Parts: sequence; structure tokens; C-alpha cells
Amino acid sequence: MKTLTKIIINTTLFASLGLSAVLAKAGNLDNFKFQYFHLTQYLNNQNRGLQYVQAQNLDLDPQKYSRINLAQLLDGGPPKNGIPSIDNPKFDTAKTTAFSANETVIGIEINGEAVAYPFGIMNWHEIVNDTIGGVNITVTYCPLCDTIVTFERGSKTYGVSGKLYQSCLVMYDRANDTLYAQPWAIGIIGQDVNRSLKRIPAIKTTLGAWLAAHPNSKILSTDTGHKRDYFNYPYGSYYTDKMLIFPVRNKGKLREHPKSIISYVWESDGETPQNYFSGSSVQFLHSEMKQLGEKIVEFNGRKIRAKWDGQMETVIVEELDSKTIPSSTAFAFVYPAFFGEK
Repeated sequence: MKTLTKIIINTTLFASLGLSAVLAKAGNLDNFKFQYFHLTQYLNNQNRGLQYVQAQNLDLDPQKYSRINLAQLLDGGPPKNGIPSIDNPKFDTAKTTAFSANETVIGIEINGEAVAYPFGIMNWHEIVNDTIGGVNITVTYCPLCDTIVTFERGSKTYGVSGKLYQSCLVMYDRANDTLYAQPWAIGIIGQDVNRSLKRIPAIKTTLGAWLAAHPNSKILSTDTGHKRDYFNYPYGSYYTDKMLIFPVRNKGKLREHPKSIISYVWESDGETPQNYFSGSSVQFLHSEMKQLGEKIVEFNGRKIRAKWDGQMETVIVEELDSKTIPSSTAFAFVYPAFFGEK
């Protein structure tokens, strides 16, 4: 009855105010989709996993070429490419960037070349196909999960599918339409199902901290070819409140606020259980690591070290020989949803 009431209320609001008035109240179309999701989720068919495979003309057996329960592949609102990736990025310098020192960024360094990707842009585009230090990479960020996964793309490019799995970004390979669950970096539907992407280290920090360590760093420009408000957060209070828009599993395993920030590392094995990760993973709560400073844990048959980087204000995970292990930040709810036991 509560669900039906929400549909009636939101539908009545939509009809009585008119689209223009609702958009004005929400601020823009993207805010409308977020704030009025309880309406849009019922205007979309949420169980389109099989239909997606069929729509791509992929003559694939969904039982053989799907890692997940197809009913859990949900429509995020915008269609495929409705959130446009940045495929020809332009860059500013520390002197020309429009972003302030306290802007949160994704920082990456490869072969001596450093680049910062502001959250102000990533919130609207989620994927950047780029080349750093001679290496073709894809940088991905999910605003609903705060997850950052960066990987070598070879000659391929990746886009935003418009789908979500456990509330998180589902990317697609433009070469063959394989879908990838971003927090796993694993193919979940399509020709390359169960393929693990080759990840590279990236950190979440502030632009000021990144430039202090990398003064010659390039900074992704707002000249993206798209008209977006890159200086306003488009998701209201979502980053700090307890609200989850989409269903996720294992919420009962959370001991902390669902939007507490963690870092996690993961290595998959050769097993491919339906709907679940198989391999090794471990998480580190940022608030705890800031107090501890350093922690050594068992991980996939060896000891690794997590440490709090006071300059970057984040967790760095490394082998005991100090080689960085690719990790991702995330909201706390992400870890049990993707790495919790069955």
C-alpha cells in the first residue's frame, strides 16, 4: 500500500504541476531523475537483463553468458550512453583550471605523467577514456557508490550502459557490448563474461593535495563538449545521508553509516559462482585507518599493508615491498553488497 501511495502521489505531482514545473522544482532533468526516482522507477521496466542481451543482437545463452541474476540488472534512469563518457578529454594546468584546491579528484600517475579527474566532472560523465604515460586507460567513477576503478583498455573504449547492479555503475565494452560490474571490474553479461579487467592504481584526494605532490599534473577540463553544471553536486544530500535509491543486498551486515568511506582490495580466482564474487577481498574503514595509521592483514595467501596517507587524506594499500595494490574507495554499503558471503 505504501508503494502504491508513492506512485499515486508522484504521478499526481507530475501531472498536476506539469513537466516544466517539476523540473524547475528539481533544478534540472538530472536532479528530477534523482529526486523523483520513486516515480521514474515505475515508468521503467526494471527487469531488462535478458531484453538487453537480445537488444544487442547477441546470440548468447543467458545461462552461459551471464554471471548475475538478470532480474537484478536494473535501469538506472538514463538510457545507454544517456550519461556520456568523455572520449576526447581536454586538460588544464594548475594555473588554468577552474576548480578550487578543495575539489575532490581521482589522481593517477603512469610513467611519470600525472592527471587529476575532478569529481565535479566525473559525477556527470562517470567514464573517461584516456591515455596517460603512453598507456590507454579508462577511468570510472560511480556517484551512487563512490567507487573508483581504473584499468588498461588497450584499443577499446568503454561507455555507461544505463544499467545498475547492486546500485553501482555497469560499464559496457563498445567492441562487443559486454557488460562489466564496476566494483568487481569483471564482465557480468556478454561475450567476455567473467573477464577481469587489468586494474591500475588510482587515489581519491583533493586537487590541492594532488598538486602539492604533482605540481605539473594535468587536470581534466570542463570543456567536455557537453553542457553541465560541473560546480554543483547533482545528487542533493545523497553523499552524506543514509538513503539508498536502489536495492542492495546484505545491508544488515553494516556496522557503520552506509555512506562511511572505505577502501577495499580484491583479487578474483578461477571460480564463477552465479551472482557472487569469488576470490579474496578485504576492506579498510577510513575513520579507523586515520586513527591506526597502518595495518597489516592477510590477503590471498600473503600479508599486505594498508596505511593512512596524511597528505592525500586517504588509504593506500601496498605489498610489504611497498608496491601499490590497486584499490577503490567506496561507500560502506558497497562492500557487503559485492563481497559479502552468499
